[in-house]
Amino acid sequence: MLKKGISDISILLIIPFLLIVLSLVTLYGFGVPYSEGSLYYFQRQALFSCVAFFVGFLMFKLSYKALKFISTPLYFGAVLLLGIVLILGDSVRGTVGWLDFGFIKLQPVEIVKVILIFFLASFFVAKRNLFGESVRIVISFVLTGVLVFLVLLQPDFGSSLILLAIWAGMLFVSDMKTRYVLYLLLIGAFVAGGSWFFLEDYQKNRILTTINPEADARGSGYNVLQSLVAIGSGGITGKGIGNGSQSQLLFLPEKHTDFIFAAIVENIGLVGAITILLLYGILLHRIAFVAITAGDSFGFLIASGVYSMLFFQIVINIGMNIGLVPVTGIPLPLISYGGSSLIATALGLGMVANIAYQKRFSKDDDKKIWLDEGSFS
Repeated sequence: MLKKGISDISILLIIPFLLIVLSLVTLYGFGVPYSEGSLYYFQRQALFSCVAFFVGFLMFKLSYKALKFISTPLYFGAVLLLGIVLILGDSVRGTVGWLDFGFIKLQPVEIVKVILIFFLASFFVAKRNLFGESVRIVISFVLTGVLVFLVLLQPDFGSSLILLAIWAGMLFVSDMKTRYVLYLLLIGAFVAGGSWFFLEDYQKNRILTTINPEADARGSGYNVLQSLVAIGSGGITGKGIGNGSQSQLLFLPEKHTDFIFAAIVENIGLVGAITILLLYGILLHRIAFVAITAGDSFGFLIASGVYSMLFFQIVINIGMNIGLVPVTGIPLPLISYGGSSLIATALGLGMVANIAYQKRFSKDDDKKIWLDEGSFS
């Protein structure tokens, strides 16, 4: 058991390290004289990476069980933080989602994602014998909805989707009855369809562009088309770091963040794409294993929440790079440029590593009861 615990922790360290190295190499390639002649993004991301590893280590040293006692204050702190952003936040590309501290800009919603995981895990465990299943679903949805509403006011549609995905993912693994799953799917389909009438024109254009980007090749479809060109031009082994025409000649927009996957594939081809998918697959598999073998239901839910957060971000980001999902501005975990996303991911992974470590000392049967009887029974 000791060896298995160490193996879990090692993978949770090595895989993120490799993904970050890939990110840094790509960002370094953007800074060669052929392109913008600046290593600004590389240097900043290198600094963010050091901070992220330090934060992840701190979370690893903190027992995840302590989060039960501070999850509620953290939730209300998240609500307050999102409110402050709406009042004092800086606008970037039409979204008021950043707090400017001079030397760094932080995007609080990234940290809020992790806080929501901690809060929902605590809520589901603490209230499973206090309220009926339907009441718990409604209450947890309302509490999540408060955060989603504040994020939509920024407006940040992509991050609001991830918050909902975290809630839905954690709810699903909590052994919810089949009829409630069907109810939620029907409600979700109805809301998704009805929301069309409340979307801004640019948001509708993004959805329509996904279906037919050529219809507005110089406008809303430009980003997706350039991303597809970059991916297609990479071939099997790519053009080499710093030699991608789409990314180096600035045809590919947001190459550091939203479309960094396309830039990587242009540089190192299909080999790079497969490598990224394999690394993510190993990481997600290990997180799922930690969740299933967690010492208690609280650890199980935290690990499941981190899995949901990363999985949906990976799927949506890569999906929009290959034209299958509307462009939403969701970063690719551990690879896209940005300190807030990187640190938030480190927080989650650090806590999963702690769960993997702590399970060796767990002697209670809480996890067995959770799985055998169901969290809402």
